[in-house]
Amino acid sequence: MQPMQAQMGYDRAITVFSPDGRLYQVEYAREAVKRGTTAVGIKCKDGVVLIVDKRVSSRLLEQTSIEKIFKIDGHIAVASSGLVGDARALVDRARVECQINRVSYNESIDLGTLSKKLCDHMQTYTQFGGARPYGTALLIAGVSDGAPRLFETDPSGTLLEYKATGIGTGRPAVMKVFDEKYTDDMDCAKSINLGLEALYAATEGKFDVDNVEIGIIPLETGMFRKMTKEEVSEYTTTFVPEKATEDQ
Repeated sequence: MQPMQAQMGYDRAITVFSPDGRLYQVEYAREAVKRGTTAVGIKCKDGVVLIVDKRVSSRLLEQTSIEKIFKIDGHIAVASSGLVGDARALVDRARVECQINRVSYNESIDLGTLSKKLCDHMQTYTQFGGARPYGTALLIAGVSDGAPRLFETDPSGTLLEYKATGIGTGRPAVMKVFDEKYTDDMDCAKSINLGLEALYAATEGKFDVDNVEIGIIPLETGMFRKMTKEEVSEYTTTFVPEKATEDQ
């Protein structure tokens, strides 16, 4: 068998490892995530923040129909990047898991427990034939035991907890900003400004109030809410990144 033909054999089956220990279909699913719009999450001392770039591709598109931040339970929210349909399926599953926990134990589900359940589900699609991996990554944010927490999933079912992270096409630029400027003592307002600066770097300055969506879970209330367009506008119109200041 020729080398190219041999590679194609591993390429076509999700259950077959290549000789160097790779699952090509999982790697292709990760590439789908990299093509998605940028989403960032930041854990701060008084809550956790999610910021997404909605990237409206046509003026004929109703902007309200583009949803990138989803409420899962009162204290949990998710931001997605990658295939929107796959993300919606995972969101629906997460909501069902929250309701099952509430009916079974009469209490809200723990954020870490929900994250592990979702990743266990995603992992099964890398292990059995007849289905493909999910082509989406999620940032799962919430308040658990009085503390803000932020998790990131990927198509392989890997679960990691972050202080600040990003997913999607602009992840390298976002992580560079966070590595340089993130501190543990930031409040939500400073975190939003830092997140916008990271998004500015990721989108090369091409964002405005219509393309940015912000969700916040304050530690005080522990309840998720999306910011209104007016609230987002206060941040996006007054936000002046250092790069822009230096150019003036």
